Amino acid sequence: NGTERLTMGRAGCYYGNQDQQETLCLSLILIICFHSESDPWHFLFQISKKDFEGFKNLFHRFLQVKGPSVKWDKIHKPPEDLIHPYDKIKAQGLPDSVAASLNKLVVVKLNGGLGTSMGCKGPKSVISVRNENTFLDLTVHQIEHLNKTFNVDVPLVLMNSFNTDEDTKKILQKYTHHRVHIHTFNQSRYPRINKESLLPVAKDLGMHGDHADAWYPPGHGDIYASFYNSGLLDQLIAAGKEYIFVSNIDNLGATVDLFILNHLMTQPKDKRCEFIMEVTDKTRADVKGGTLIQYDDKLRLLEIAQVPKAHVDEFKSVTKFKIFNTNNLWISLAAIKRLHEKNTMDMEIIVNPKTLDGGLNVIQLETAVGAAIKAFDNALGVNVPRSRFLPVKTSSDLLLVMSNLYSLDAGSLTMSKKREFPSTPHVKLGSSFTKVHDFLTRFESIPDMLELDHLTVSGDVTFGKNVSLKGTVIIIANHGDRIDIPAGAVLENKIVSGNLRILDH
Repeated sequence: NGTERLTMGRAGCYYGNQDQQETLCLSLILIICFHSESDPWHFLFQISKKDFEGFKNLFHRFLQVKGPSVKWDKIHKPPEDLIHPYDKIKAQGLPDSVAASLNKLVVVKLNGGLGTSMGCKGPKSVISVRNENTFLDLTVHQIEHLNKTFNVDVPLVLMNSFNTDEDTKKILQKYTHHRVHIHTFNQSRYPRINKESLLPVAKDLGMHGDHADAWYPPGHGDIYASFYNSGLLDQLIAAGKEYIFVSNIDNLGATVDLFILNHLMTQPKDKRCEFIMEVTDKTRADVKGGTLIQYDDKLRLLEIAQVPKAHVDEFKSVTKFKIFNTNNLWISLAAIKRLHEKNTMDMEIIVNPKTLDGGLNVIQLETAVGAAIKAFDNALGVNVPRSRFLPVKTSSDLLLVMSNLYSLDAGSLTMSKKREFPSTPHVKLGSSFTKVHDFLTRFESIPDMLELDHLTVSGDVTFGKNVSLKGTVIIIANHGDRIDIPAGAVLENKIVSGNLRILDH
């Protein structure tokens, strides 16, 4: 449509109506693809036609959206018969045929994220979290243990992104002789959009240097389309698999639960459940987490981004919205196939604003895997113990899972029986501990935390060997000061501040 018009558009002008804006954006993407400095046919491998169609549909819906996606007065608490308590499910026990159910299961881990927020290069799944075991190691050990114990074949599927795929495939070679079949598929690759002009910021297909920030993986809601497009969905259905258990790879509490699996498989045939979302009781630390609601007679995931500003405080209330989504999901493979082919999996769009290194404001359009719950038949929530939600997002979380609060068995972490309280301590480590490398150099050994309730550490602080922390411990080294907690120290309900250095002589 002319270079001048494209250039003006990229400078911040909004052109014509929505149809014209959509046509302009998509046309520019095609121009980028086929006028790239690289071989234009490489486009078929870098961005498939199906990826382009997926972005086109998402961008079209984004332009159509007017106002909030929910009407607050139509929101209701979910009926009790749609949120099943885990204790009641566990009380039913397990049948002798649990192996048959396991043979119909596939474990899917969301493996698209990098470890950059914790100061690490490469996929987050290869960060060591316990006894030199990475997230990926622990996942493989868990599934291998299941396969050996019950003599079954539960495969592992990793949904990678273009950020993690190459490194992950190299690492997977180490599991060749483990008793677990591992498959991978890739999330889509979509272009970031200039916030002002609503045009793609990419100039070509390049993924490195100046172009590294031009593309993004569009959130874990992309699992349905990417799984289907990869051909792996049909392959697993043909092999007799019926359900997937999906979770974030950094949630160390998300292991295959035989009681939930049995509950899923034993629903009446006329009410066969196609989707289970594990939820758990909300605490003040979880006020921003998505919750399950009843909306238009269907279970629906409500995220804070969908909430009108006037009702945000109400959404954060622990009294009205008592549960939140753990993102541990059990989903029917046949239902995914049916809904995708009918194009009826309507997930709310998450508009995620970003600022690139050069200061350019962009948006990326995403969807969440749990948002599809409303499209599935006979969907349920299961209110699970907090132990099934153990995400490692920060070094504070890492300290918890590396400590003696947890024991490791066959790749699974469980709360130590020596801990008198079922809740985990609240830990807040300062910016000096953000990067994993810095975190590790500040602990000669991980402290004893069995009796800890609360820990806050700020500033230049190090810990010697065999330190014990109990009750509430606050350690603050002011700017220019340093605190070395000596080996063998026992801190119980203590505030430590000022300057404390222990030097060799």
